[in-house]
Amino acid sequence: MTQPDERPAEPAGTAQERLLAEAMPLIGQLVAEKVASRLFAQDATLWGPEAEPEASIRLSWTTLDETSVPVVREVEALRDELRAEGLDRVVLAGMGGSSLAPEVITNTAGVPLVVLDTTDPGQVADALEGDLARTVLVVSSKSGSTVETDSHRRIFTEAFTAAGIDAASRIVVVTDPDSPLEKAATEAGYRKVFRADPHVGGRYSALTAFGLVPAGLAGADLRTLLDEAHVTAPKLASDVEDNPAILLAAALGAAHTRGAEKIVLADTGSDITGFGEWAEQLIAESTGKNGTGLLPVVVEGPDSPGFADAREDATAVAIGPPPKGVLLATEGTLGGLFLLWETATAIAGRLLAINPFDQPDVEAAKQAARSLLDAPSADTTAASFVDGPVEVFAPEGLLPAGTSTLAGALTAFLGTIPDFGYLAVQAYLDRIADASTVVLRGELARRTGVQTTFGWGPRFLHSTGQYHKGGHQNGVFLQLTGAVTDDLKVPGRPYTLGTLQRAQAIGDGQVLREHGRPVLRLHLTDRPAGLAHLVNAIQEVGA
Repeated sequence: MTQPDERPAEPAGTAQERLLAEAMPLIGQLVAEKVASRLFAQDATLWGPEAEPEASIRLSWTTLDETSVPVVREVEALRDELRAEGLDRVVLAGMGGSSLAPEVITNTAGVPLVVLDTTDPGQVADALEGDLARTVLVVSSKSGSTVETDSHRRIFTEAFTAAGIDAASRIVVVTDPDSPLEKAATEAGYRKVFRADPHVGGRYSALTAFGLVPAGLAGADLRTLLDEAHVTAPKLASDVEDNPAILLAAALGAAHTRGAEKIVLADTGSDITGFGEWAEQLIAESTGKNGTGLLPVVVEGPDSPGFADAREDATAVAIGPPPKGVLLATEGTLGGLFLLWETATAIAGRLLAINPFDQPDVEAAKQAARSLLDAPSADTTAASFVDGPVEVFAPEGLLPAGTSTLAGALTAFLGTIPDFGYLAVQAYLDRIADASTVVLRGELARRTGVQTTFGWGPRFLHSTGQYHKGGHQNGVFLQLTGAVTDDLKVPGRPYTLGTLQRAQAIGDGQVLREHGRPVLRLHLTDRPAGLAHLVNAIQEVGA
């Protein structure tokens, strides 16, 4: 990354005036090159010859406000049919782009959707304990080979059958045409197969069947969502200086040029629930590659550390009304904001000279996890030491010799964060039962003064995981794993969910260390007690 003494001198004026001055040349360039209209005309040459093959099959998201209308009619018909049979509880098995958009849509609409994007046995068991007599499972995957989603499908199939329910009649599939999952679903006689547009990547798929089917079956108003995008599209496709996507992309590109390689996202009263988590995947997977990119940092609100007091390595962006002192804000409807951020991110990719439609580093962690599943006895790593209900796993050389307390380990580990680096907290735990774990993000951000992200594993592997390996290599990684008391076997597979969860954590840690990044894993042998012990240890850091 660029060091402070190498960064260009900032122009005089307020921070907002400086950013505008830096962005204006890029705004003029984007307008003159007709980037917006070419993007909506699906011009695959916008990102250079190396990106053209991938871009040529990934730009149909620009027309989804019109092409997804037939999907809405199909979803509404199926929803009415299911409701007539008393089936009104929707469980979604999907990862990344298959789960993040439906969760935002349903949470914002205030309709219930059970989202399974986890391998934690407790969280999956909690979903199984719901009323299966009223339940429909939506299995959402472009290929069907996603290990988490396949595991959920197998577990629910067995549970339906055990309850005397015809499993095939309760499973709805969303997948790409001619995928292995489509073939398997057809052979099994599943209730319905929705074939999504194959020319849209997962993180741009909010308005495809992947976003619409689960949200619509749960009761969200899909017609309004598409109408919102339809109203916004002409403005985003215009080659004018006040095109909001051009303005946002140019501001982020200009800020990145002077070293602001992170985007801090806070909801400032948007009436949209969880938009930052959806944008996190879009931005991280699209830009975090070739040693560059924009790291999204989702914070709890405008008063959170790292937002209003963002340092020079970060740009704060409000989702909602702009609070005082914040340079950038995006307001609007959910459908409009989906399209705005997709467009701005794609344009930012051009400014950063990267391909915003591939994810070259995502597969590495998956392969490492598969290797551990194939040979679980291969990992014989012992804890470096144990402090109460927490086992500490640190690679050789990370901690000073003789370190024997959790507070001491954290102090040494946090001391490895480089200038303008970041801390990533990765919790391979139960997103419901262990929800209080999220408090660690703000507490660590306050203690360290650096940008701090929080991700639930393995959910983040399909999101910020790409940036961790492909983006700016200045992150340090705090992994949290927990003891499994009641495991779940995956039918037809030689492993349990707990085994899979552990393999995913350890496998990703191995890949990060191969990239030269510090990784400290804390295993909570008693989850509630371990978390409380960890919070106390963090409070000792720097005290």
